[in-house]
Amino acid sequence: MTDKEKQIEVPVSFMATLLESVQNPPEVDALVEGPVLGIAKSSVYIDLGPFGTGIIYGAEFINARDVIKKLNVGDVVTAKVVDMNNEEGYIELSLKEARQALIWTEAEEAIKIKKILDLPIKDANKGGLIVEWQGIQGFLPASQLKSEHYPRIENGDKDKIMGELKKLIGKRLAVIIISASPKEGKLIFSEKEQGGTREKREITGKYSIGDELDGTVSGLVDFGIFVKLEDGIEGLVHISEIGWGLVDDPRKLFKINEKVRVKVIEVKDGKISLSIKALKDNPWKDAEKRYKKGDKVTGVVIKFNAYGALVSLEEGVAGLVHLSEFGTEENLKKTVELGKTYSFTITFFDAKEQKMTLSYGNGK
Repeated sequence: MTDKEKQIEVPVSFMATLLESVQNPPEVDALVEGPVLGIAKSSVYIDLGPFGTGIIYGAEFINARDVIKKLNVGDVVTAKVVDMNNEEGYIELSLKEARQALIWTEAEEAIKIKKILDLPIKDANKGGLIVEWQGIQGFLPASQLKSEHYPRIENGDKDKIMGELKKLIGKRLAVIIISASPKEGKLIFSEKEQGGTREKREITGKYSIGDELDGTVSGLVDFGIFVKLEDGIEGLVHISEIGWGLVDDPRKLFKINEKVRVKVIEVKDGKISLSIKALKDNPWKDAEKRYKKGDKVTGVVIKFNAYGALVSLEEGVAGLVHLSEFGTEENLKKTVELGKTYSFTITFFDAKEQKMTLSYGNGK
C-alpha cells in the first residue's frame, strides 16, 4: 500500500467470526464480509480473517466507484468472490456483483412474505407494464392488474389495449413480486395479489355464500361482468351465471355504472364469484311439468356449434339437435336458420341435469 492508504485495526465482524469456524475457504461466487483495511487510488483491501486479504481493483473498482467513494477504513462490506488467488496472492472481490446477489436474495424474501412495493410504471407494451425495482426492470402482466386498471377493450383490440396500458405510465402502483429469476435477470410483479392474507380474510369474513347484494357494473368483458360491491371490492359474474338463457355477449345486456342485484355463490382466495341468474327461478323446474320424451314441440334455433344446433323451447330451456341428423355442417345450416322456429321431437329430457336432445321434424 502507498502512504496515502489508511490502515487501522478493527473488531472482527460476525461474518469473520463465522468464517474462522469454517475450515474450508469460500468458493468463487460466494458472498463474504469483512472490514475495510485500506483504500488506495485504484483498489480497496478487505480483511477476510483466516482466509487472507481481499482486493477490489481494476474493472470491479471502476464499477463500484460510487459506493467506494462513501467507504471509510473500518467499514464492514459484503463482497462477492471473483478469484480465490490472483497473481499477488489476494482474493479478488466484486462489490457490484455482491449488490446484485443481495438484491435477488431480497427479492426471494419479498416473495415469501408478499411484501407490498410502491413502484412507478416505466413503460408499457401489448402484454403489460414495465416496472423498475432496485435498478432491475421487471414485468407486470396485464393479467396481473387489478380490475380497475385492467384494459377492458371490446374485441380484444391489441392497439387499444396498448393505448389503455400507456395511460398508466408514470403512475405508481402497489405490487408484489411473484417470480424472480437471477440467471435470466427477470422479475415478475402482480398488482392483483398485493392485498395479501389480511385483505383476503377481510373479504372472506365480510361476504358469505348466499348473500344478496346491490352493486354497480364496473367492467364488461367477453367472459362476464365485473360488479363493484364497495370501494376497492369487486366480484365477477361469469357469463354462465348471467341468465338461464343463452348469453353470447354481456355487453349487449349491461352498461357501465348500471345498478344490478347479485347473489354471492363463492368466496375463495380473496375473490368473490357472483350470480344474477341465481336470483331467478330455475325454468327447468317448471319445464319438467310440461315436457317429456316423445313430445312434439316447436323451438327457435339460437346457436350453431360443433355438435349441431341449439334450440330454445322457452327462455332458459334449450336442447341440442345433433349434427348427425343433417350429415354435414353445410346441410345443417341450409336446413335450419338462426332465429327461425321449427318443429322438433324431444328424444331425451332430464330436468335435474338440465339436458335435452331433439330430433328435427319437417315444417315450421
